[in-house]
Amino acid sequence: MVSPAKGFKTAGDLVAAAKAKPEGLTLASVGVGSATHLSGERFCFSAGVKAVHVPFKGGAEAMADVIAGRVDFFFGPVGLVLPLVQAGKLTALAVSGTDRAAALPDVPTTREAGFTDAEYPIWFGLFAPAKTPLPILDALHDQTLKALQASGVRDKLSALGVDPMVMTRIDFATYVEKQFAVNAALVKAIGMKPE
Repeated sequence: MVSPAKGFKTAGDLVAAAKAKPEGLTLASVGVGSATHLSGERFCFSAGVKAVHVPFKGGAEAMADVIAGRVDFFFGPVGLVLPLVQAGKLTALAVSGTDRAAALPDVPTTREAGFTDAEYPIWFGLFAPAKTPLPILDALHDQTLKALQASGVRDKLSALGVDPMVMTRIDFATYVEKQFAVNAALVKAIGMKPE
């Protein structure tokens, strides 16, 4: 997401501007190591550009500085930025998920925009304590699926710009392990250190 005043129409425009500045552009996030931080860093790494990380205490503060043009760009959850995109206060250049967001059907994915290996879906999941009995895990999974199929829940998630990624327990465990590995590799590749 960028301020419309920046004049960027595509993710390629943003990357071209970053390449034109040796120190790079500025990247807003909701904190060091947050999904908003790592998704921006992953995009920059894929695009071969640098960005100066500007951490904020929350999404509202980050977006306010992006809208005002004090920070150049921000990767945030669709549900958080959607009202500001719809109001014309932010311009969506790309989504970092593997698929286009249903709430932003005209916005390409980072891959569609020409940046391979820049996907960084921001996801949420349900976890239980270690050694939770399998029947309880199965019941939680079944009830979660039922909730996600309820029209009121589907409508609310859709209004928030959230596209459910329904998985089995085993698929989700595999997905989480893969995400840990992907993030560890990214942190190492960019030389990120705790601040």
